[in-house]
Amino acid sequence: MSEKIRQEENLIIIGGGPGGLSASIYAARNGVAPLVLNGPEPGGQITTTSELENYPGFPEPIGGFELSQKMTEQAENFGVRLEYESAEEVDFSGDKFIVKTEMGEYIADSIIIATGAEPRTLGLAKEDSLRGNGVSYCATCDAAFFKNKEVAIVGGGDTALWEATFLSKFASKVYILHRRDKFRGAKILGDRVKAKENIEILWDTEVKNLQGDNKLEGIQIFNNKNGEEKLLQVDGMFVAIGHKPRTECLMGQIELDDYGYIVTDNKQHTNISGVFACGDVQDPDYRQVVVAAGSGAKAAIEASEYIEEKEDSFPAKEVKIKDFTGEKNEDSSEAGAEEGELSLSLNLD
Repeated sequence: MSEKIRQEENLIIIGGGPGGLSASIYAARNGVAPLVLNGPEPGGQITTTSELENYPGFPEPIGGFELSQKMTEQAENFGVRLEYESAEEVDFSGDKFIVKTEMGEYIADSIIIATGAEPRTLGLAKEDSLRGNGVSYCATCDAAFFKNKEVAIVGGGDTALWEATFLSKFASKVYILHRRDKFRGAKILGDRVKAKENIEILWDTEVKNLQGDNKLEGIQIFNNKNGEEKLLQVDGMFVAIGHKPRTECLMGQIELDDYGYIVTDNKQHTNISGVFACGDVQDPDYRQVVVAAGSGAKAAIEASEYIEEKEDSFPAKEVKIKDFTGEKNEDSSEAGAEEGELSLSLNLD
């Protein structure tokens, strides 16, 4: 980037999690040469999940980091370029879109935002080190690992109540730890958890610290009304106090809802023509890998069509797509392609 003040691109995908990588694969197959700004820690939240049992195509559980690696490799096989840079500032005001990173500046015909969201944490010591080893932020993802075990869930909103009900199908005991004396979630959800025999609600209760080094062994809790403390011996703690979409660099540039999520239609369009969004950054409800990947595919198809119809789109970059047939291609050999690869110059003009 030091050689060029501004680099021209057909399509920039901001974010390298399942949504962004899925978008890059579909875009590349549609004849666009996307550039993915991976960020310093590519892969998204999936990399912190020890095992996934519900992603289609994997009969045996697969680690989140391993699945992310496979997605990345698949994208690279289609000639997708990945840069370990983060978008720090964007300008969507013109016909071309500008993305600034610490390393330099890009200008693009179209943008797909896939920056994801991150769970709000309790800010406790050991919370990060025990993540995936007893501490979880997704009951749908990890409930099955706590079959016939005792767990706690922290929170009192709709998500916490829904996840407590879900956890009760697997765990022998579920404690709901809520810092207030009544739920913030919908009454019907509150009534549902109160009716479950294996759910116990601890009102006015907060977590003080976590026990265990390699895995969670218990949580120290206290009553914020009378100060009483006790050790709750549980195998798992689920934190459900909300998520924070990663939209800091987008403020004032794109329509966000009251919680900071990007507003899109059912085809992943934002309020700005040519800018699309996919994955958790625009999905406050599901936050599942398969949903993010699906929305990424939709965003890429829409972005590809937008670029194709754009009269002054930048010429597509020359990319190399891996040849899985093992056959040599005469044209690509003349162009100097490496063995086992096809050198393609893609242009949408």
